[in-house]
Amino acid sequence: MEEQRDVEVIRELLETKQYTSLRQKIADMNTADIAAVMEEMEEEELLKIFRILPKSMAADVFSYLEVDSQQYIITRLSEREAGNIIDNLMADDATDLLEEMPANVVKKLLASASAETRRDINHLLQYPEDSAGSIMTVEYVDLKESMTVEDAIARIRQVGVDSETINICYVLDSTRKLLGTVALRYLLISPSDAIIGEIMHENVVYVNTMMDQEEVARQFQKYDFIAMPVVDNEERLVGIITVDDIVDILQEEATEDIEMMAAVMPSDKPYMKMGIFEIAKKRMPWLLLLMISATLTGSVLTKFENALLAYSVLLAYIPMLMGTGGNAGGQTSVTIIRGLSLNEIEFEDSFRVIWKEIRIAVVCGVILAGANFLKLLWFDKVGILVAAVVCLTLVIVVLLAKVVGCVLPILAKKIGFDPAVMASPFITTILDVLSLLVYFQMASVLLGI
Repeated sequence: MEEQRDVEVIRELLETKQYTSLRQKIADMNTADIAAVMEEMEEEELLKIFRILPKSMAADVFSYLEVDSQQYIITRLSEREAGNIIDNLMADDATDLLEEMPANVVKKLLASASAETRRDINHLLQYPEDSAGSIMTVEYVDLKESMTVEDAIARIRQVGVDSETINICYVLDSTRKLLGTVALRYLLISPSDAIIGEIMHENVVYVNTMMDQEEVARQFQKYDFIAMPVVDNEERLVGIITVDDIVDILQEEATEDIEMMAAVMPSDKPYMKMGIFEIAKKRMPWLLLLMISATLTGSVLTKFENALLAYSVLLAYIPMLMGTGGNAGGQTSVTIIRGLSLNEIEFEDSFRVIWKEIRIAVVCGVILAGANFLKLLWFDKVGILVAAVVCLTLVIVVLLAKVVGCVLPILAKKIGFDPAVMASPFITTILDVLSLLVYFQMASVLLGI
């Protein structure tokens, strides 16, 4: 509600051209809140507000905007204005922005940026996408072990303004090898003549530049850090990753998994920012694949057409069997996929997982079959053989669903695919076919058709 009121007030100030009042209103707001309000504006209003922003706030607000809004603004600023924005962004934020820009725009922006900014951006661009090196920032406070606490505080005052964080400082030798860390609070409580090498923490936890960002996020979760150093293969410090970047990664990875589990091609754009055809393009590949694979269900029905004619009552229970199989498989696959993503389940655990799911399937299948058997006899008034066919099929279908639901994600991860691909839609299609095959084979044995 507060944000909506801010949008209405700012829009009114824009429309009535009360720019002095607008500037004062914005100056009193948090930079993240300003960005959220700007995202609610039309493009022309967005640019006007950005030009009204105090220079000291412009880069911070810009870093909170969505990529589309950043692109719209940066391509409409003069080269000098754009260069100032790029120079004042943290190197990792500037790199993320340029990665989304057309090549001709990137060339122009880099030309207008300072030599130091260009060097930092080019350094980050050399790392593979989604690696620790690609998400780190090169703005941090570095110290020497021979410094005194007084020297260290003077160093922080010198470079701290442009650093991502000053809470943790990194102690390096002459070759920039990481020797240790020292927290700002220890500098504040230590004597001014204390030597950094004597008070630093030497047992440093760090990540390598090539580590996958998901693994980096797990390291942050494990150690509860707010910042973590990034080193190259020779243990030289090349940057740091802060917890705000990890929050973005966790959201990005969770969104990607959810989209893939729903059979949608992942996208880095918000839903409301995507056009109809763009969304359709993301959904169509999986819809086509699932539609084609679903024709197997029709083939099975055609094959057993005579059985259905002889026992038409069997037709009524096909949706229930297929639906239960899909639901059981979906439950298992989501649980296993989440376990894999959190590293709670490894490939070596495959047999333990399968055996566990088999036992779960027996319990669930027997309970479902028992409840269904009573329903078939008391309410549906079917023969005991038909009830037996349906209920025995149900037990086997639940068993197959649980096994397929755990095996496919584990295999997918083993061969290098995202386990989320093997989620509900894909597994449901497989189980539909298996359910029908088991159903009609069971009917053939018990009913003699």
